[in-house]
Amino acid sequence: MRFPIRAGLAAISLVLIFPASLVGGRDVSAAGEQPPGPDRYAVISQEFMKYAWWLARWSASYIACQIEIEHDGLPRDGEVYDACGQPLYDEWIATPSCEASSTDPGTCSGYYLHFVKAEAASRQVPAQLPPPVVWVTLDGCIPYASTHRCDASPTLVLTGEEPVSGYSILRLEGTVEDTPFTCDPICQVDLGPTDEDGLLIRFWAYSSYGDSSETFEARVRVRNTDDPQDPYWYVDVLTTQWRGAAQAPCMQTWNTYPPVGGLTGWLASPDTAIELASSIPFEYLAGNLISHSVVDASVCSDGGLLENGYASVCGLEVARAAVDEWQNRFDGLIISAAQETGIPAQLLKNIFSRESQFWPGVTSGRSEAGLGQMTENGADTMFLWNIPFYEQFCPTVLDPKVCANKVYPDLEEEWDYMELSEVERSLLRAALVSSVNAHCSDCPLGIDLERAEFSVSVFAEMLLANCAQTGMVLDLNYTDDDFIPAYEDLWRFTLVNYNAGAGCLGLAVNETSASGEPLDWEHVSSHLTPACRGAQEYVEDVSR
Repeated sequence: MRFPIRAGLAAISLVLIFPASLVGGRDVSAAGEQPPGPDRYAVISQEFMKYAWWLARWSASYIACQIEIEHDGLPRDGEVYDACGQPLYDEWIATPSCEASSTDPGTCSGYYLHFVKAEAASRQVPAQLPPPVVWVTLDGCIPYASTHRCDASPTLVLTGEEPVSGYSILRLEGTVEDTPFTCDPICQVDLGPTDEDGLLIRFWAYSSYGDSSETFEARVRVRNTDDPQDPYWYVDVLTTQWRGAAQAPCMQTWNTYPPVGGLTGWLASPDTAIELASSIPFEYLAGNLISHSVVDASVCSDGGLLENGYASVCGLEVARAAVDEWQNRFDGLIISAAQETGIPAQLLKNIFSRESQFWPGVTSGRSEAGLGQMTENGADTMFLWNIPFYEQFCPTVLDPKVCANKVYPDLEEEWDYMELSEVERSLLRAALVSSVNAHCSDCPLGIDLERAEFSVSVFAEMLLANCAQTGMVLDLNYTDDDFIPAYEDLWRFTLVNYNAGAGCLGLAVNETSASGEPLDWEHVSSHLTPACRGAQEYVEDVSR
């Protein structure tokens, strides 16, 4: 069903609105009223292994109590306490080791644990079923520069989905600003131009199960550029329910629209490696190519190298063709990582350019590794703020049961990175830094190129973690909720976070807020402390 919406600064109008109907034999709502939300549980059979233990007395092998657990290994202290009570637990915990247990156990005092059997078992447990959802897409537009470009008025499409077999979506309801609507399981909303804040749409689905989805929101901006030669409309949609083509990276995290017309320059993502190619005269890269005999600089009186290992003027001139080839060898992988994560390809390449000049070893004298110079602090940020990456990486280093919290099945929530022990966190950090460190003394050129290529996607994930942490830092340190930073400045703040850390960014944002200044790059950068001031030059270099 299609209904047009024309949203401007003055008015919103809905043409087709249909009355609410009955769901599951009861009147669940009038159009536009807030729904009750999902309410669905089922009883399922759960299979598990049951392990029986006895707490027995050494003398006469008296069985004091029986303990049942659901994991391999000895019962934990708390399980013994719960099954046997405090008096027996206290005696058991105080029992010394029995030296004579193999010859004459009757001479030992106290209690010991004895394994009895393991057997398969099942039980009936309540389980929450997946709720109905509503997905959002656009029709009448094409993806363009991380936005959507439209020849004419676009259409927002809301599609209900019922995940439980045997049930279906009856209808969708919601409000456009304050105007209620109801329609069939698929709604087509014709959009007109909006102001910069966009149009707020709330929506939900009713299911034949007898309940509804949660209430979702989408804020939609429809604008054209100030360029009279650009006749197109550009649409950006802020919602957790988006299922269309990739949008501007981190816009959902920051709840902020990108520039009207899409991302260009340092935040662009070219479609091909050719468009990403560069030809920067990198002295550090040239020096490494000369010192590893990729380039013959014997024609240079100084061998093409300076004392610090960088190329001399002559060395750089001799190495220019090899430098150009090398700095573009990762471009295809950068494009792929950008497509998979949404991180701007040009930004990722600019970071590699600044951090390592595309020579992905360990920087001398510093514990920074790889194309993007990862540190253990950076690894901390990755695991804290990129949960999907943590969940994927952790089991490759630690026991998967520890990563997924399967050792403690009685806890409802899985542990995250900070719930691990410091030893376990240290192992994870070291493993991640090592995974991007392509220095290899036994490899040709001293570089493990396979590891360097693998690391490209890891650094893209690192930027996702930093953009999430940046949002948290701004929320905690800036008090003017009415001021919304420009999308490009949010990326500049993210680069401060990546280069100098959340502490540097937080102090600068806090000072900006205390001074009553707007949250933009000009003011935040002016409040970077002396110890953090290098981040300003870093950001301005990477964002050119």
